[in-house]
Amino acid sequence: MRIARFTTGDDPAYGIVQGDPGAEVITPLTGDPLYVGLQPSGAGPVLLEDVRLLAPVIPRSKIVAVGKNYADHVREMGGTTPPEHPMLFFKPNTAVVGPFDPVVLPQGSDEVSYEGELAVVIKTITKGVKAENAAECIYGYTIANDVTARDWQRTDGQWARAKGFDTSCPLGPWIETELDPADLRITTTLDGEVKQDGTTADMVHGVARIIEYASNAFTLLPGDVILTGTPAGVGLVQPGQQVTIDVEGIGSLTNTFVRR
Repeated sequence: MRIARFTTGDDPAYGIVQGDPGAEVITPLTGDPLYVGLQPSGAGPVLLEDVRLLAPVIPRSKIVAVGKNYADHVREMGGTTPPEHPMLFFKPNTAVVGPFDPVVLPQGSDEVSYEGELAVVIKTITKGVKAENAAECIYGYTIANDVTARDWQRTDGQWARAKGFDTSCPLGPWIETELDPADLRITTTLDGEVKQDGTTADMVHGVARIIEYASNAFTLLPGDVILTGTPAGVGLVQPGQQVTIDVEGIGSLTNTFVRR
């Protein structure tokens, strides 16, 4: 099931996306289905092409991201061995934007990079869960771009500013609630040219392991988002360029980079 957050010019709403590509419709829901369940609002369906899609979730609490979770990405960044345990960091919820929203290149950074990733949306209060039970805590999956200021990443020594600046976490286009994350193709294009082409099967630490490890340290709350790492092929973007990330079984997330 695909659950979208959208607007037709009024307040944001949630809905179920159905139909074949090019003819999708959204059936509006009452409230946030993460908290109130799937309750149709009674309003008639609207064409997907007539709405503006928003980020499918704004984390109430946090975005937990995993660094260096693909061996090929570790090597391209100058490393040799992936971390023994998931390397965790946070992005603030103020970093989130939606499909087709602009990503604003931050003043003072000249090396901003895209990172296409599978993202996990947490369903329940999750603390100390074991990997074998992690699926019970997952609401669904979406696509993320873990935008990174590489020069700030090098000079700061920690990643809060480099990966947490405003608009550095595009999410979308919707949440897919029925998906097996074990072997999904991830591709990223820059102005139509393929830059990343990987599979979640190559993740060093899988989704269940990440949830176990993270929830052992801190409580995950409903709506929290986990970014699971990026395959090789990351690169720099310039103002005016467009990045599209496709994840098998979900769809695509497109954003244009701008300088203000």
